[in-house]
This record gives sequence, C-alpha cells and structure tokens, in this order.
Amino acid sequence: MFNYLDFEKPVADLEGKILELKKLSESGESVDVGDEIARLEKRSQEALREAYRQLTPWQKVQVARHPDRPHCLDYVRGLFTDFTQLAGDRAFGEDNAVIAGFARFQGEAVALLGLEKGNDTQTRIKHNFGSARPEGYRKAVRVMEMADRFGIPVVSLVDTAGAYPGIGAEERGQAEAIARSTSACLSLRSPNISVIIGEGGSGGAIAIAVANHVYMLEHSIYSVISPEGAASILWRDTTRSKDAATNMKITAQDLLELKIIDGVIAEPLGGAHRGTDAVIKATGEQIAKGFEDLSGANMDYREHRREKFLAMGRTL
Repeated sequence: MFNYLDFEKPVADLEGKILELKKLSESGESVDVGDEIARLEKRSQEALREAYRQLTPWQKVQVARHPDRPHCLDYVRGLFTDFTQLAGDRAFGEDNAVIAGFARFQGEAVALLGLEKGNDTQTRIKHNFGSARPEGYRKAVRVMEMADRFGIPVVSLVDTAGAYPGIGAEERGQAEAIARSTSACLSLRSPNISVIIGEGGSGGAIAIAVANHVYMLEHSIYSVISPEGAASILWRDTTRSKDAATNMKITAQDLLELKIIDGVIAEPLGGAHRGTDAVIKATGEQIAKGFEDLSGANMDYREHRREKFLAMGRTL
C-alpha cells in the first residue's frame, strides 16, 4: 500500500478493496474472488491513469514531495558502483544532507554530488530533510575542485526544499557558501550533468545544479522559492499556494518550454514511487546520453555553461 495523495482518493478506495479481497482469499474462504480482484485492478489502473492524465502544478508539487519517492541514495545504489563517500569541509564539520564523493558510472569515473532527504524519521533527521548547511556546500566545492583537477565529470542529484535557514547556518556564511558552490559549478573544465529528482528549491538546489545539461523527472519541480513561501510574500496568505504554484511555472514541462532545462525524464504511471527501478534506470540512460552528447562535441565546457545560462530570458 502507498501513501495516497488527496487527488488519488478514488485509487486508494479501489486498492483498499483489492487488498481486502486478497486477504479474504488468503484466509482460505471458499468464495472465489479472483474475477472480482481482476476487475477492480483494471478499474484501479484506469482511475490512476485518469488522475495523472493532466496534473495541475500544485498536484505535481505533491507528487514531487511524496514520502515514498526514491531519494538520492536510492539512485546512488542503483546507478553507481565503487562509491567512495567523502566527509567534511575541512573547515567546520560534516553535513549529512549533502552526499559527495567519487564513483563509477557505467565503468567511468565520476564525481558524485547529491542532496538526500531520508526515507523515515531517523534518516530524515540525520540528513536534515535534505536542507544543507554551509559546510555541505563547502564539501561539494572541495569535491568539484578535485574533479576539476583530474578532469573527472560531475553528476549531481537534486532533491531539497532549500538550504537550511537556521541561525547557525547564517552565522557560518550560508549565502557565501552557496555562491561559491555555484561558482565552482560554472568553473568546471570537465562536463557536469544535474538531475532534479524531486524538489529543486531555491539557491539550495542551484548551488550544485548549474550544469551543462540539467534534466528533471516528469513530476519534479524547480523554483526560486516554494509555493508556500511565494504565497506568503505575494499575498500574505499561505492558503494561496496553489495559485503560486500555477503562476510560478515550476513544473518540468513549463521549464522545458522556457528552455531552463534540457530534458524531461518520464516517470511510471502514478509517479516515481510506483516504479522505483524503472525511473532509476531511465535516469541512468538519460545521464549516459547527456555525457555522450557532451563528449561528442569538441567544446569548452565552461564557455558552454556560460552561453547556456546567459541565454535564459533572452527575447527573440
């Protein structure tokens, strides 16, 4: 059973009935419920397809934040081998929200960066719900500088509501750390690819997402501020989060049309949490294709990034 979202209620009702019938069948009752289960499963798939046929931006926000959605470490385990994780920024301490180190992707060495939210209470607390502190971004800079020195490509997996806004983080230079991490991304002489796998929130996301190619999962979001934050600022009313989500153009489809990102990775019907293996495989294929495209062209990767980001917002 999944954690169901508000708009998935018809699916939840049908799958609840299916579960009851399966338990009845397993209990050894003489009633044959096989045909009824098959009928309900067909109706459930139709209801799921209808629910996801044309999601609103706010519904996509809900899917992007789904607690069962695969997180950074799920992709690390599914796509990379020989992962050696590095810790600490050599200045203050370790930040478990930022996953950083070196690994092999399809046999080739890569530097790996990611923002990990955690998947249960214990791991969410450990990883601070994916909200990084300054030392996390400084650790990312350390890894990027090492990758740059040895000409190693960089992959980043983004899933965060934003950088941690606590007093301690601000005292240790949160804004400066984000700026330096963004600058490190722009300065890489090797290619880098970023994938928004859930939420891409504010500077906390862009600090490791300034890449030659940026991809988003179909139901992920990428924005300068959360819909709740925007509604609070614009209308002083957080209940207007739905309006903010619609007007901010934060979905993968909107951002592809605006040429902010370079591609959208399809998710299984019902979202990434209903087909974890499939979406991780699709993400790996897109990353591989992205590196193939970049390696096939004789380019200055720094100049490529510069032109890519300067072109955003230009009018024809």
